[in-house]
Amino acid sequence: MAPRGPAKDAQHLPTEAQRTFPELVRIAKMKAQTLGTRPATLRTSVTKPATDRAEISIKKILAPTDFSPPSRKALHYALRFAEEFGSEVILLHVLEPVMPLTFEGLTMPSPAAEIESSDAAKSLKALVASARARGIAGVRAIFRRGFASHEIVEAAKDLDVDLILIATHGYTGWKHFCIGSTAERVVRAAPCPVLVVREKEHDFL
Repeated sequence: MAPRGPAKDAQHLPTEAQRTFPELVRIAKMKAQTLGTRPATLRTSVTKPATDRAEISIKKILAPTDFSPPSRKALHYALRFAEEFGSEVILLHVLEPVMPLTFEGLTMPSPAAEIESSDAAKSLKALVASARARGIAGVRAIFRRGFASHEIVEAAKDLDVDLILIATHGYTGWKHFCIGSTAERVVRAAPCPVLVVREKEHDFL
């Protein structure tokens, strides 16, 4: 049998290409189908969208007040928080115990305590009216008798408040004294977060 010449080999090239090309097309289609089954988004975002974040819920704010300028500033913070979060604000005034007057071994009620109670009721009513005048309807006032730090903590527990807003210093009743220790005791024993407002500080409201 005579060997093939270059011309005859050239005649077989189209035939080999015709056999190979359909196979390549079939493989390409298979790869395309495999890639097409993959999901369109392959990467997931690490940062959660803003809608998935837990919202801050402050339903009740307790604002102790002795009607001093620092406590009024703390009340201003409480009212701004109420506007922002739709919170209820509960004003609290604590009537501290007064040393009773005695006469020949008899204990007599102190006139100052009665005056303070009446003045406190009027002052609380005025603060509530002022808060409602600026559009904050959920405001009410209470007063308790006892030691300030203890009564503030107990009121926070009884009322199930979410936040206490208190001033660092102030005065109470007819005896002017520093209540810095009161704020400290409240922070230590409170059942909820406490925001302590200083009289001279950088305001963020």
